[in-house]
Amino acid sequence: MKESRDGTKNDRVAKSSSVSSLPLILDVDDFKGDFSFDTLFGNLVNKLLPSFQEEKTDSSEGHGSFGGNDTLPNGHMRVPSDVAKSAQGVSTPLFPEVDALLSLFKDSYKELVDLRQQVDAKLYNLKREVFVQDSKHRKTLCGLEKGVDGLFDSFARLDSRISSVGQTAAKIGDHLQSADSQRETASQTIELIKYLMEFNRGPGDLMEISPLFSDDSRVAEAAAVAQKLRSFAEEDIGRQGISVPSLVGNATASRGLEVAVANLQDYCNELENRLLARFDAASQRRELSTMAECAKILSQFNRGTSAMQHYVATRPMFIDVEIMNADTRLVLGDQGSQACPNDVARGLSSLYKQITDTVRQEAATVMAVFPSPNDVMSILVQRVLEQRVTALLDKLLMKPSLVNLPPVEQGGLLLYLRMLAVAYEKTQKLARDLRAVGCGDLDIEGLTESLFLAHKDEYSEHERASLRQLYQAKIEELRAESLQQIDSTGSIGRSKGSAIASSHQQILVTAVTEFVRWNEESISRCNLFSSLQPATLANNVKAVFTCLLDQVSQYITEGLERARESLNEAAALRERFVLGTSVSRKVAAAAASAAEAAGESSFRSFMVAVQRCGSSVAIVQQYFANSISRLLLPVDGAHVASCEEMATAMSSAEAVAYKGLQQCIETVMAEVERLLSAEQKATDYRSPDDGIGPDHRATNACTRVVAYLSHVLESAFTSLEGLNKQAFLTELGNRLHKGLLNHWQKFTFNPSGGLRLKRDITEYGEFVRSFNAPTVDEKFELLGIMANVFIVAPESLSSLFEGTPSIRKDAQRFIQLREDYKSAKLASRLSSLWASSS
Repeated sequence: MKESRDGTKNDRVAKSSSVSSLPLILDVDDFKGDFSFDTLFGNLVNKLLPSFQEEKTDSSEGHGSFGGNDTLPNGHMRVPSDVAKSAQGVSTPLFPEVDALLSLFKDSYKELVDLRQQVDAKLYNLKREVFVQDSKHRKTLCGLEKGVDGLFDSFARLDSRISSVGQTAAKIGDHLQSADSQRETASQTIELIKYLMEFNRGPGDLMEISPLFSDDSRVAEAAAVAQKLRSFAEEDIGRQGISVPSLVGNATASRGLEVAVANLQDYCNELENRLLARFDAASQRRELSTMAECAKILSQFNRGTSAMQHYVATRPMFIDVEIMNADTRLVLGDQGSQACPNDVARGLSSLYKQITDTVRQEAATVMAVFPSPNDVMSILVQRVLEQRVTALLDKLLMKPSLVNLPPVEQGGLLLYLRMLAVAYEKTQKLARDLRAVGCGDLDIEGLTESLFLAHKDEYSEHERASLRQLYQAKIEELRAESLQQIDSTGSIGRSKGSAIASSHQQILVTAVTEFVRWNEESISRCNLFSSLQPATLANNVKAVFTCLLDQVSQYITEGLERARESLNEAAALRERFVLGTSVSRKVAAAAASAAEAAGESSFRSFMVAVQRCGSSVAIVQQYFANSISRLLLPVDGAHVASCEEMATAMSSAEAVAYKGLQQCIETVMAEVERLLSAEQKATDYRSPDDGIGPDHRATNACTRVVAYLSHVLESAFTSLEGLNKQAFLTELGNRLHKGLLNHWQKFTFNPSGGLRLKRDITEYGEFVRSFNAPTVDEKFELLGIMANVFIVAPESLSSLFEGTPSIRKDAQRFIQLREDYKSAKLASRLSSLWASSS
């Protein structure tokens, strides 16, 4: 193995030596294109390096075997044989190709230098050639620039010449065109003069006129010529200052043309009638092409107005009476004026849909026939509104008189207003639908508004008159219901029953709600009729809302007055049955019971009336805030004025309510005083000294009064609210305090009676505490303090009022009610005490 390996190595060295001795061949082409130094280097050494790679591979294999078992069992490293040989002095080159590569690199370097010199020489030659060519090119460009400038000058002169020639040619063309036009005009004028002369003959000579005017196939041309002849003749006559109608009987005016004008007029009329007849015949056969041809020719006569009007006038919906009657039956039904608004609304919707569909069909024909369809549609839609719709509205809307109102049983003014609103709303929708179909330049909105002008002029007055009529009818209805309820309870005379029914008729919140509902419906109609006029809308809304304020104010004021009459009747009943000496105790008790029942009933009735009055006012205020206020904003001051009117309208009711509440207090206090007079005994506050302990219970009179107040004031607690409730209970508490003071002045008190009085005051104080009136609570607390004057010993009286000097005056009166006031000489003792303290 060793021998073969050495032989191989020697062969490689010999090969390398032979390769290095060969000349290297490098070419400039090797550096062209995508040059890579690595590729160049590889091409140079590829013939030498493979032997090195093989040795490297062998070396790596040897190292691998060495590394695989490089440790002896005794732990020492195994020394490779090659290393051992090296150590023994056997030297072999590690990279034997290095000499060959060095020689190769030197030769390559020399050739690279030679190549660089060759390239530099070629580059120098190229630069010199480029410079020479650039100089020649510059000279050529200078010559070309001079030649181009000359060409530009030549082209400018040529363009100027062409422009001049063109202008001359255009002028010649204009002259030729003008000459041709003049020739054509002259030819037409000669032709027209010939035709004019033909028409300037007598009536008997017109049979010899040109065939143009009698040939049905040339009707369009004949119409155009006839119109030109008329224009020419009328213009000539106009220069003479004579109108066409004055030519009749005037043979001197524009001699020779007056006959022509008359004959031309007759011919045009006859031709127009003939075309209209042909148009009608084609219309019946639905020959749209013939109709369009006739319409185009007729457009030369008065711009086609007669044809358009004739077409519209011959539509079946304008000439068929049965269609008109069918419209009336569809909307009003068989009963006519008895139709209800809902039925009328459905009928109008159906009828207007039919009209819209008919107009849409006619629009298709008009677009196909007439050269000016918008003008025809304008006439058609205007005729629909002015004839067909107006005829229906005249039957539907009978404007009532404000002097003799229609009866409520027949719907009253409200029926008319509802019919008007329905008709207006549906007709406005019809106008919008017709606008969508097409109506030319017609102001369809303004025309629709004009149909209702007669009704809208006095609309506001009718609306307010209707509200007043509804109010009167409702009041009569409520009065009749009240009378019927009284009649159902027993037989009463008619006049007396009416008076009682009027006095016992309560305020109904449902009635006020109905008033508001009427007003809300009226406001909706105001909005419908004046939605595009904010100022007018605001004024109408303000007038209608003022009507509601008047109604609600009158209704609740009269209701409160009726409730006050009940209070007056109860007061009269108390006066009538005042206890007298000639009345037995049994009769007196019955009278007292009747008076108490009447007072309590009237009190409750008035409280209910006040409560319903407050609810009614709240409904009106809420309605104003939600529906009215925003509509008044467009007019300056309207909102503030309405608020002031609302306050003024409710002030009368507030005044009546205040008087009634005062009467309620009088009624309650009258019953309290009656109970105190009837139930309070002299022995309640001056118990006999019989050795029995004092009675700490409240007196029977106190118990009865508290029970009565608790019972009767239940309606006040539930009916009154807010400040009204506080003011009423405070006033009642003050009156009760004053009444009790006056009542106790009638009695004499001993110490045990003073204790019982203190118990009564405690009961009264606990009851009035439910009033939530601090001033009243304070007064009853002071009463409890003053009651001590009956309990303490005479010598301790002065110490009672040291902290409360404000009650000293009332305390003096209380002290005089002591049983021992005279025996204990309290008058002199207290007078000296008050004098020293003051």
